[in-house]
Amino acid sequence: MTDSTTRFQQLLDEIDSTPWGPHEQALTAEAVALAQELGDEQLEYQARMRQTASANMGGLTDVMLNSFAWCLAHHDADPQRFPLDIDNGAADLMWQFKWMAATLRASPAFSSEQIAGVLDDMEAHYRRAGIGMSGVLTARFEDAWASGRIDEAERLRGLLETTPRDDYSHCDACGRSQNAGFFAATERDEQAIRLVEEMIEGGFSCGEEPEHALSRVLLPYLRTGRLDDARSAHLRSYRLAKDNPDNLGIVANNLVFAAVTGNEARALSLVERHLPWLAHDPLNVDGHFAMLSAIAFALDRVAAVGHGEATVRGADAAGLESFFGDREGGWTASALAAAASAAADRIGAEFDERDGSDWHAQRRARMQALAGARWDVPIRSDAFAVETPSAQPQDAEGWYERAVALASYGSERDALAAADRVGELPDAERRARLLGLRIGAHTSLAEWAAAEALLPLRGAALREAGRPEQAELEARRGLALYGRGDVGDHAALEQEWADAAGLPSWSRGDVALTLASLRLRGDDPVGAAELTEHAAVCFAEAGDARLVAASRMLRAMSCVAQGEIEQAQELLESLLADEDLDPGQRARLLEVRARLHGGAGRLEEGAVDADVAAGVLTSLGAVSALADAQMLAGALWDDAGHPDQAVPRYRAGIRLMRERDGDVSGAEFRLGRAMLAAGHAAEAAELLGDVLQREESSGASAASRAMTASVLGRALAAAEEYGQAMGAYGYAAELHAEAEEPAEQALVLTEQAKILARFGEHTDARRLLEQAADLVRPTDAVGAIVEVLHNLGQSYGGVRDERAFELFDEVRALAVEHEADWLIADVTDSRGRALIEFDRIDEAIAALLTAADGFAAIGDAGAAGGSELLAARTLAGADRLDDAVPLYRSVLDRAAGFPQLRQVGALELGDVLEKLGRTGDAAQVRALLDE
Repeated sequence: MTDSTTRFQQLLDEIDSTPWGPHEQALTAEAVALAQELGDEQLEYQARMRQTASANMGGLTDVMLNSFAWCLAHHDADPQRFPLDIDNGAADLMWQFKWMAATLRASPAFSSEQIAGVLDDMEAHYRRAGIGMSGVLTARFEDAWASGRIDEAERLRGLLETTPRDDYSHCDACGRSQNAGFFAATERDEQAIRLVEEMIEGGFSCGEEPEHALSRVLLPYLRTGRLDDARSAHLRSYRLAKDNPDNLGIVANNLVFAAVTGNEARALSLVERHLPWLAHDPLNVDGHFAMLSAIAFALDRVAAVGHGEATVRGADAAGLESFFGDREGGWTASALAAAASAAADRIGAEFDERDGSDWHAQRRARMQALAGARWDVPIRSDAFAVETPSAQPQDAEGWYERAVALASYGSERDALAAADRVGELPDAERRARLLGLRIGAHTSLAEWAAAEALLPLRGAALREAGRPEQAELEARRGLALYGRGDVGDHAALEQEWADAAGLPSWSRGDVALTLASLRLRGDDPVGAAELTEHAAVCFAEAGDARLVAASRMLRAMSCVAQGEIEQAQELLESLLADEDLDPGQRARLLEVRARLHGGAGRLEEGAVDADVAAGVLTSLGAVSALADAQMLAGALWDDAGHPDQAVPRYRAGIRLMRERDGDVSGAEFRLGRAMLAAGHAAEAAELLGDVLQREESSGASAASRAMTASVLGRALAAAEEYGQAMGAYGYAAELHAEAEEPAEQALVLTEQAKILARFGEHTDARRLLEQAADLVRPTDAVGAIVEVLHNLGQSYGGVRDERAFELFDEVRALAVEHEADWLIADVTDSRGRALIEFDRIDEAIAALLTAADGFAAIGDAGAAGGSELLAARTLAGADRLDDAVPLYRSVLDRAAGFPQLRQVGALELGDVLEKLGRTGDAAQVRALLDE
């Protein structure tokens, strides 16, 4: 008994420290079950009070209603043993009463009389407990609004404003969100926006806030022309709401926003992602109504931009049949739009019948009235697939050539699919070749039984074609001739090659080429290269140009394995110059050359080759291979510093990977990082958050999760979501520690320190930087050491701590050692800024001008101008105006390509000249501002 009681208390402690979600819900259910097993109703009350709150946050309406009813009955029977408040946050019976009427209101299965009874019971309990009426009025206001009694709702809202607040009033976040939603629903956009902006500026938040409030003012922002604010609100609202299935209404609002802002591809993606939520809570029928209405509207917009035939993935799930019905062959966007619209109309009619109003019909009409509205608010998170299908071959000959090309590239699945379209070939030679292609593809895929089954047919075709020697060779060696690497295969082919003098040229070439491949796989590139020369000669004698090219391709691979890159490059150039080269071989060679370019630092050339290879594969219909080509092109453009070019290629690759059920987490990490580099921080944060969740679920290593969390932190900081960025960086630091990566942990702590410093928390920032320095110093990660010590030096300099200069010296020494000229200039600039804090003006000016010269020497005129501008300002601030003038003029000379620097320099120089009495010169300089 004692053990069970101890376990129960442990469960409560764990529940109270676990965020809302499935794990916390499971813990709560376990606590309830354990209390029942113990037969202790007071313990069960403790657990059920928590369960009511948990179920409310998780959208488990039936659990919430049952748990609340049990607790209320026990409280009413014995208030002393079962008190209203158990001092555990939302585990307060009268607070939970506020959720009940709205919960019943959300399903037409409950009558208006039942809802009114709950409200009356709530008021009676409040009065009996001596609680103010704010919570009751709030519940009555929500009920009137939800049922369409708008005049009554307006009256109650006014009464609520004049009622004193108490412990059961809505919090600052929820109260503003509720009123903002009412104002938006009654076309008072400016008032709705004002309330939400008050919430954001005040930093108010709650369980589903600010994401709910932000979703409520998306359309008001659009209608009032504040498109940038609408975009920011959408991205933040959706990112915060997307993981809780109880947030159906919030997601519905965001879905409509995507549909009316030209983001139809994003809308389709959101529909596919959140369709399962419809089946989450069968009693949240009003949420179903909102979501179905939004789905219908969004998919109509998808159809309107030409994608009505797009398949909506997941719509055929069994759990959704009650909404959409059964359908053969999956759901298209157009078909699902019609089904969702019908379901929304049916549900809306049930609500209106119960409520005696047409409020849900009005809501449908208002949404449908948006059909002609459009605001241009581009969000670069999703795009429709740009279909560039290859021209389908029209006959057996065409399919035969395609199968050969796909096999030549190495796209086995696609080659087999094309071979299936060829049909019967009357020509025995071609039939044998196609059978060999099939056997080779099955062997590469390790489908041994399928490959073995075709060998007799291949032998018969070879004999019919007059090639009995090849048939006998394959009968002897079987799948070894197709690249199988079983024990004995390699030795068997070595023996076959030693005895190959009596074989026909093509058969000798076949043995040589297969054996060369095995040698290369066995880490013998020299031996492989020798055999490729023999193979090429043999195939040339046999008149098989395709296999001559294949032999030379393998020769190039052998050169790469030996480090003979220039020779490999020459072979590739020679092969690609052949206009008659098989297209599959051309695509493979282009990919190889792209990788060689990338390895040599010729990233843009490599990216162009990868793009061309992708184009060839597209023309061949090589769906299986195209994903890898697109990802290669994306990576090369990314590494070349063109993330805007990388993003669409990554996206295309990911779409193709999904079609074959591939793991896209790594690819989406690269996409998110590229989106961040391209300036799409909020979209990157949304994607990287999803990647991190998948990594958590799949048990990815701490190091992998740390990298994702770190980049997520960068994205959130760039999106000015600094609180969430701090959390992401904090989690990344924990994971780096778990993975024993001190340098990476130090860098993450440095990023946290930068955010703290931004908000004036300099003491806490320094503490983090000192911790980071202790972590990074014992490592050999020079880049991390420099970053941490430089930032710590700047922090010390800001508070006149002499330790700053020791750190700057240390950073400069490392920069000199590694010939990092820009860093030398940068740390010299930091020294100058620190010297200003110490009032050592002459030394500061000298350091800043030295930094400016250093920046200028490496071509960074903007940084040079920045250092010089600070030097000029410092002199002007010290009343050394004459000395400042030439520095300001130098700033203007450097600022030709930097309009903002030029503007600031001209403005400040004009003021200095004015103070010197040189009004004519001042006017001349200020005239630059008008240029």
